[in-house]
Amino acid sequence: MPALYHDLALPDDPKLAQNLTHFARALRKAGLALGPGRVMTAIQAVAAAGFSSRADFYWTLHACFVTRPEDRQLFHQTFRLFWRDPQYVEHMMALMLPAIHGTQDETAAEAAARRAAEALLDGAEAPAAPAQDETDQDDSRIDIDASFTASADERLRSLDFEQMSTAEIAQARRMLARMRLPVTPLKTRRFAADAAGRRFDPRRTLRHAARTGGEIRALARRSPRTRWPSLVVLCDISGSMASYSRMVLHFIHAVSNAQGQGWSKVHAFTFGTRLTNITRHLRTRDVDAALAAAGAQAQDWQGGTRIGACLHQFNRDWSRRVLGQGAVVLIITDGLDRDPPEPLSREMERLRLSARRLIWLNPLLRWDGFAPRARGIKAMLPHVDTFRASHSIASIEALAAALSDATDGGEKARLMAALAD
Repeated sequence: MPALYHDLALPDDPKLAQNLTHFARALRKAGLALGPGRVMTAIQAVAAAGFSSRADFYWTLHACFVTRPEDRQLFHQTFRLFWRDPQYVEHMMALMLPAIHGTQDETAAEAAARRAAEALLDGAEAPAAPAQDETDQDDSRIDIDASFTASADERLRSLDFEQMSTAEIAQARRMLARMRLPVTPLKTRRFAADAAGRRFDPRRTLRHAARTGGEIRALARRSPRTRWPSLVVLCDISGSMASYSRMVLHFIHAVSNAQGQGWSKVHAFTFGTRLTNITRHLRTRDVDAALAAAGAQAQDWQGGTRIGACLHQFNRDWSRRVLGQGAVVLIITDGLDRDPPEPLSREMERLRLSARRLIWLNPLLRWDGFAPRARGIKAMLPHVDTFRASHSIASIEALAAALSDATDGGEKARLMAALAD
């Protein structure tokens, strides 16, 4: 008996269905998890909702294709390039042109724009560069030679997370998964028996002498006990930090699942408009499943920023639980807070007094002309021990050196001097 199949409802406008299929393929190449069922649902939804309003069309496709908060920006950029710009091919090719200068362009591209362009231009060739005179050609030749002397890994290490393509992000994630964050154990005021210890242990010596009729045959020795500190991570997941926080969380996942690094415990929290504890999700071995579960729990992903209110919640509910035993606190945020600076300054001071060391990682430090002009940055900067960048793999690698050096302050001294002027 032949198999029976349900009739497939074909759309009235096959051209629109073809365009929607091509758009879904571009989203899939850019990193969204889409299947044929989603495409059919989108075609039927557009047919039901109509094509009268661009906003309705956008949100109809958004409801069909976007299921994770971290995919919103990528969908937005792909939609903008695919449906609105009449010269989107030229624009995407311009995004795909390789940089011929040794440094990055000062004008940063929008988040996920390069990945969207790469997905839509799969297999297309970039347009030829405009002609230059002899002087410009000589200068460009020098710059190109200088750039090609560096290896691909070195260029990737210095590349901004927000400027990476899909392939570069995948490679960067593999590099972050192999990175480690070693820590030095802390000496305590308690002692443990140690035959090679430098301190004399009178109690153990007398106990041993009592077993031999009071004769002291050897002096017992001891040394200070050591313990491993905890690592507490507070990661900003607001809209301005979306690209950077996702990469930093990949690194924190690798740290929390690595064996033999020395950290007693690794606690992770995300904050935007509210605080979310994602520690148990990062213990999952699969990084994609871990971050998907964390993104599902953190409902304020790519939302607003209320740093002061979130730090107040952390200090009130979690500080005594996770900041014992000399914990090191990493706070990853750009410091752009919409609340008044006075409560933020108080909460930062309380956090500093509870932690053994407070390290602030700010992606805005990638700019050479960065200055602490924002109110949130002015309120937070005096209370941190170290102030460093977090926009690239190289800046994350430098964090290990900062942890091993207790006197390392990063850029804090320079910015505090600028703040005093």
